[in-house]
Amino acid sequence: MIVDPHESPPGAMYRFIISVVVPRPIAFISTVGKDGRHNLSPFSFFNAISSEPPLVGVAITRLEEGPKDTLRNIRETGEFVANVVDESLSERMVQSSGEWPPEVDEFALTGLTPVASDLVRAPRVGESPVNLECKLYREIELGGSIFVVGEVVRAHVRDDVLTDGRVDPAKLKPLGRLGGSAYAPLREVLNIARPKASRTS
Repeated sequence: MIVDPHESPPGAMYRFIISVVVPRPIAFISTVGKDGRHNLSPFSFFNAISSEPPLVGVAITRLEEGPKDTLRNIRETGEFVANVVDESLSERMVQSSGEWPPEVDEFALTGLTPVASDLVRAPRVGESPVNLECKLYREIELGGSIFVVGEVVRAHVRDDVLTDGRVDPAKLKPLGRLGGSAYAPLREVLNIARPKASRTS
């Protein structure tokens, strides 16, 4: 099969991309607007970018009617929290993903617990095993999306997902995003050592 983006009908490339680039990590983004209203929404176009400084990025789709609540809140406050989604959060994470009106507080909708952050105004998800408090580092227009880059200014990690001081993926049990309504729990970890090679001039 050959896929030509220029000849694909509307929506076809989106469905193709999300079925091929898998599994994708999920950022459960919590924000607060200038009016103090909370918002909580999952995004799977998310990844780590840099460790010095620690940067993470999330792509938020542009809408004709205006920015999504998450993007609007980030623009108003310059802050957000990226909460990790584990298996136990799957159903409530999906529930929060509906196109709810701005006045709906997804924390209240899902029964999740907003916990005060240390350095940003946006609350953390108390049930999430890892919370990354972020300050807006840069906003970049890319195609039909706004790529939001956040600098991690504080991380909270639950002790029970650590092994020897490091996050253990087997204990973290992160949930990955596939296409459609499909998700991928982590079931096996492969450890393959990188080859040792020396650079010679």
